[in-house]
Amino acid sequence: MALWKETAQNEQRPMPNEQRAMPSEPSEKAEKAEPAPAPVNPVASRRESLPRDRHESVLGSGVSIEGKMEGDGDVRIAGKFKGDIHIKGNLNVQKGAHLTVKINAEAVTIEGEVEGTVVASGQVTLSESAQVVGDLKAKTLIVAAGSRMRGNVEFGWNDSEAAKFANGRAHEAGKTVSAAREQAGVSREL
Repeated sequence: MALWKETAQNEQRPMPNEQRAMPSEPSEKAEKAEPAPAPVNPVASRRESLPRDRHESVLGSGVSIEGKMEGDGDVRIAGKFKGDIHIKGNLNVQKGAHLTVKINAEAVTIEGEVEGTVVASGQVTLSESAQVVGDLKAKTLIVAAGSRMRGNVEFGWNDSEAAKFANGRAHEAGKTVSAAREQAGVSREL
């Protein structure tokens, strides 16, 4: 409330640089006088501090959501989320956040806990407080000392190299299953 009263008082006070009523003959000083600067708001709003072309959605620490999230902007999660996240922007999982999720984003920074699959077309950053249980795929990966992860990691491959590796591995896995069946005398017809 004090902030409101101060603002109201500031609006009523004349600014020191305001132009007064000009005499009938203009003087040199009046011609060179600059217009008064706009009053400064003592508290900048959150919206003003973000770049105009970038939007960020924030889920606070007391928020718990289950569902699907899609969009073009950035997302910052400090609460709990269960479901799918498919965004074209950056995802920031704050310390203390708990996600059971399938993530697909441009860049992902994890400071909290994530259980599920993380796919980033750019960079994934695991901070010292990060805990990931699941698979992770990214163009680049930054891992801070103290972070924890259990699962498969794939990074540094371009799309064509990754496809070759996945197809080769899947093909070899199919051969080993067939060979094991033949050794055990198990036929496909049961």
